[in-house]
Amino acid sequence: MPGAVPPPPHAAVDATTPSAVAVSGQAHLLRVTLLMAGSCLPILGAVLIAPVLPKMQDHFASVPGAKALVPLALTVPALALALLAPFAGVIVDRVGRKRLLVVATVLYALFGTAPLWLDSLGGIIASRALVGVAEAAIMTCCTTLIGDYYSGHRRVKYLALQTMCASASATVFFVLGGAAGSAGWRVPFWVYAVSLALAPLMATALPSLAARADGEETPAETEARRSFPWRQLGGICALTFFGAMVFYTVPVEMSYLLDDLGVENTGVIGLATAVASAATVGGAVTFARLGRSPDPMLPAVFAVCAAGFGVMFLAGNAPLLVIGAVVNCVGTGMLLPALLTSAMSRLAFEDRGRGTGLWMTAFFGGEFICPLVLLAGESAVGSLAGAVGVLGLAAALVAAGLWAARRRVGAVDPRPLPEQLA
Repeated sequence: MPGAVPPPPHAAVDATTPSAVAVSGQAHLLRVTLLMAGSCLPILGAVLIAPVLPKMQDHFASVPGAKALVPLALTVPALALALLAPFAGVIVDRVGRKRLLVVATVLYALFGTAPLWLDSLGGIIASRALVGVAEAAIMTCCTTLIGDYYSGHRRVKYLALQTMCASASATVFFVLGGAAGSAGWRVPFWVYAVSLALAPLMATALPSLAARADGEETPAETEARRSFPWRQLGGICALTFFGAMVFYTVPVEMSYLLDDLGVENTGVIGLATAVASAATVGGAVTFARLGRSPDPMLPAVFAVCAAGFGVMFLAGNAPLLVIGAVVNCVGTGMLLPALLTSAMSRLAFEDRGRGTGLWMTAFFGGEFICPLVLLAGESAVGSLAGAVGVLGLAAALVAAGLWAARRRVGAVDPRPLPEQLA
């Protein structure tokens, strides 16, 4: 049609994505359940053994450097995931999403349960690093498959659901780890064997997809396959690295902030953290229900996160601190699926595994560095609340920069923005 506005590059990519094949309601539900369960496995690795770390510390008290080494059993999987996700993404694109997912899910059980039989602290930490390797493959595959099977609003919906499930499962796994740990510090490691039940279901219930069923490519697909969108993805990955620090500040630092206000009751601290976690789920639900393109929402979402940090900085009592945390977590619940959906919209089928791996590296790298940044900020400004305030100011500046960039693009090119064409 003469004068029609040409679709943006990422719209063309989405149009040629091999979306989900027609399935029955039960098969669809099983597929979504398996993808969500797989996405929760890295969360299991991150929090399950947190309650038993003191018992591990006592068990290995005679080992030189145990005070520093035992916490590594909790954090090293996330570091391994951040470092190896890009390589997992390349493998995903070359050998196939489903095949790698099934193999990684089996290996997750083997590496995860290894501490049941290992007596060496070094061996346990090594097994935990291997858990991170498996997690890198699992998380990359599950997220890539969501991008493969779904497009448009349904993709937004299920990426938001992925965030909801991850946030809710963190609380469940923490409680489960604490309950199992009462019988001994090794007992929680049995829970990793649950992935052995998932692997055969994934092998049979998840369909394998090819780039195109008819074996033909459009010129846009050929160009997308030949040239990886480094520039477009680089920007969203940089934003994701910062967004991960915003996302993890409340889960990591809430107990310390409450302690600074004189709250020492662990029950109260646990309740406050649970309320904030519920707000994250609420933010993800809100994002899914809005059904909007993620890019125009990012300035507002970062602004909400910044407002929450501002309230936390000014809070002189626990109730106000919790209110600020809730506001922030509503924003972070929207932030994660917005960033991930934005990244997915820039990737063709042939590049989606590698692109997802790079996004995972940015996100989990931000998670790993978050407490270090806040520690440095605390040293610089004199208090943890002050460091949170500085991070809130940075989030506000990012929001303003994104908003100004969108206004500038709109002024240069008066054509409707992609989300206005929907």
